[in-house]
Amino acid sequence: MRNNSYISISIVGDSQMQKLNKKHLDKDHTTDVLSFNMDELRDDGVYYIGDVIVNADQARRQAAQYKNTFEEEISQLAAHGILHLLGVHHAGDE
Repeated sequence: MRNNSYISISIVGDSQMQKLNKKHLDKDHTTDVLSFNMDELRDDGVYYIGDVIVNADQARRQAAQYKNTFEEEISQLAAHGILHLLGVHHAGDE
């Protein structure tokens, strides 16, 4: 990791998340969070780590399941996505 690094975090709904999941992972359903590793040094010297996309609709649905507020669930999902960008993955991930 370098100084002047950044991660983009976007919050979308089910429809946009399903489109992104289909386009990039060929999975035609919504999900709670997606991470896209960019790993590039931009011309301005800033290191672009990647993008995290959080699904607000899914966060709202699953917040109670995990005993979180909506805001806590959004935060948890953003953190989850950031961990993926930093190389932490689920057992069995490719």
